[in-house]
Amino acid sequence: MKISVINTAGVAKGEIEIADELIIKTGKGSQAVHDAVVAYRANQRLGTHKTKMIGDVAGSGKKPWKQKGTGRARAGSFASPIWRGGGIAHGPQPRDYSIKINKKTRDLALRKVLSERLIAGDIVVVDELKLTSPKTKDFVGLLSKVGAVNGVTLVVTDVVEKNLKLAARNLPAVQVEVADSVNTYELLRFDKIVVTKAGFAKLAARVGK
Repeated sequence: MKISVINTAGVAKGEIEIADELIIKTGKGSQAVHDAVVAYRANQRLGTHKTKMIGDVAGSGKKPWKQKGTGRARAGSFASPIWRGGGIAHGPQPRDYSIKINKKTRDLALRKVLSERLIAGDIVVVDELKLTSPKTKDFVGLLSKVGAVNGVTLVVTDVVEKNLKLAARNLPAVQVEVADSVNTYELLRFDKIVVTKAGFAKLAARVGK
């Protein structure tokens, strides 16, 4: 399989060959993708939610009234969950939501998603992406020339480009990542993926191991 390489003006600058073993044309890997996405989203959860239980509510531990003789229902604590201002029964408590998946599953998921996006034509490879200044306007113009201005866009480079990072901060639908750290969820989430030639080489090396 071959994919075209363009420059930042949108002009073709050649092609790169993609090894056949990197492309998955069967249903293999679909479950790995699901597992990887579920694990990623679960691992983003902080798990810091907490409600006050009866023992966490501030106040006296004194019994509201005596057990018998008042005609009222028995009460043992002002912090009872059935009282206004009392504790919360069975409320959320801090917990760890993280899910672990093995490296083979993670690698297969990445390869599957990259393969699917290549086949669908959602990946644009440019020879290089460099901005002389961190101006968002210049970055938007660059994206429009490579055909990625509409929809949410993921930009993948081989190294951290400071100006690209700064220029993309004002664009909520655009994210800049390096090929060494981009993950399955990010490759799935965006409508268009713009990747530099060097970045694509690194990405292909990751999934080809």
